[in-house]
This record gives sequence, C-alpha cells and structure tokens, in this order.
Amino acid sequence: MCRPSRSLWAIPPDPTHASTGTAIRLRSLMEGPEVRIGLLGLGQMGRNHLRVLSMLRGANISFVYDSDGSHARTVAAEHGVRAVDDIEPSLEEVDALIICTPTSTHASYVERFVGRVRALFVEKPLAHSVEAARRVERIVSESGVLLQVGFIERFNPAIAALHRVLQNAERVISIDFTRTNKLSARITDVDVIMDLMIHDIDLALYLNGPVEAVSAHGVRRGELIEFASAQLRHANGRFSRLQASRITEKKMRLVQATCEDRFVECDLLRKEIVIHRQSVLQQSGGSYSIASQQEAVTIGLQEALLSELQAFIQLARGEATSVVPNIRDGVESLVIADAIAADVLRDGE
Repeated sequence: MCRPSRSLWAIPPDPTHASTGTAIRLRSLMEGPEVRIGLLGLGQMGRNHLRVLSMLRGANISFVYDSDGSHARTVAAEHGVRAVDDIEPSLEEVDALIICTPTSTHASYVERFVGRVRALFVEKPLAHSVEAARRVERIVSESGVLLQVGFIERFNPAIAALHRVLQNAERVISIDFTRTNKLSARITDVDVIMDLMIHDIDLALYLNGPVEAVSAHGVRRGELIEFASAQLRHANGRFSRLQASRITEKKMRLVQATCEDRFVECDLLRKEIVIHRQSVLQQSGGSYSIASQQEAVTIGLQEALLSELQAFIQLARGEATSVVPNIRDGVESLVIADAIAADVLRDGE
C-alpha cells in the first residue's frame, strides 16, 4: 500500500535574491541615497507601481505622466505627487524613469531618454518587435545606462524558492509552465504570447538557460493569437513546455518540474510548492509497502512588485543583483516569443 508522508521544509534565506533577506534589504534602502523617479504611464500597471513606490522610503516620486493629462492629475492628487504634461522640463530632476506605457511605445521612450537618466525600468515586453528590441539593446549598451525589464515573476517568492529547490535536485529533465487568464478589455495591442506567455519564456530562460530549438502551435481569433502551446529545447539538454491561454476562464499560474529524483509542483498564485519524492519499496517482515513522501515548502509572502522595485532602486544606485532581468534578457525573450508566434501562424495556414 502507499503511505504518503508530508513535512514542512523551510527554504533558508538567500541574501542575493531580491525576494529574500527582506530586513537587510529594507535597511539598505533606507540608509542609501534617495532615488528620484519619474513614472510614465498610469494604466493599471502604472498605478500599481505608483502605489508601491509611495511606500518605499528609498524612492522619491518626482513626477508622474500619462498621455491623458486629466487622468494623470486625478491619480497624482490621490497619491500626493506632481503630474506633468511635458516630460522634458522635469528630466533634470530625476535619476531614473519607470516606463509603464503601452508596449508599442516602449522602444521610442527608451530611445528618447537613454543617456539622460541613470537608470530605466521598462515594463515587459521590452519592445513591440525583435528589431526594435535589438535597436534598443545597441543604444543602451553604447550609452551605459542601467536598464531593468519588468519580468515580475522572477521576484515572485515562489520562483525564488523553486530556483533553490531545482538547484538541489539531482537532474532537471523538463519544466512545464501553464498560464491562463480571460482576455482583459485593457489588452488590445498584443496577443497571448506577448501578454501572458512572455513571462514564462523569461522564466524558462532563467531556470533552464539558452534555447536551441522551438516548436509551437496555437489558435487565433481574428488577428491575434489567443492560445499558444510551445516546446523549447535548451542547450543544456533540458526541455520547457509552455501553454498560455486567454480563452480559458480559469486563472492559473503553474510551474511543474520533472527531475531525476523528484517532481515539483509550484503554484505562483497561491505561493505554494510541493515536492514529490521518488517512491521507496520498504520491507517489513514478510510484507512489502511503497512509501512516498511529499514536502511542502514554506514560502515568504512579500509582494513581487515590492521586491521588483526594491531591486530597481538598488540598480539605480549601482547595486544590481543577479536576478534582475537586463536588456539581454529582454531581447532573448522576444526572440523566442517571435519564433513561437511564427510557428503558430504557420501551423494555422
């Protein structure tokens, strides 16, 4: 008979990771120089950034901007900050800019402000096309500006814990990523690959390394891909399988890893990880039983956006950590996204 046992396994703090070592990092933020920040774009994500920035003592919100000036003034008044109708006169007042505008504008804003501030934060994806992203990479590299791409899932405490669980595994064979969400009325300019799957493409690269081959299929509704399934073969021999859907009503954010010695389930929404160890055949007297073991990993609950913006403040001070998604990460994720989209479109012909 099968006898499952369940234990709690507390992951030890990793001070190099942005979502752990919170007390040390907060003290550093309070003791270091204040970073003056301009925030561009006050849609849903931009307002979330403003909410969190308002709580960080290491951040000084110099101004906010939105193409809808009336909306910008309303939001600014709610948070007690200044709204501007023209960004240019206020650039000398800031050390860093956070760009939360529509994807189609990301590249043009980076090109416009590169070299005029110390650091830039660009919400994912980095640009609307691979060509634009590579152009941005070239300009950023030449200027020496510090740039962080908004792959927030890297700062999800569940991913921090999963990363360490996989480092302790005997061998990682494959990682499956599932991300579903009903289409939002606010998303009109990007398909499901650029809207949802792009997060898991970055995670696949972060956890499994460079990709050698891509295959995919999917479903289109009108001009946009609304369901996509892809398999990536990595240079280290691992595989990543990604599925993203805006057709599915149920909201899911799952990562499942098949390893030589364990199977790992990670729920990014519930912040839960369960490790299923390999079964062991046990003998007691003349009878045999199969003993399996499940280990629930305890995970901290710090908000991912808070950790992400703390990391950006550190970056603006020249104290980047290895988890911060940089300009190369932004380009590589778009290259993979573009290959997946091309395969899906060919599949539908």
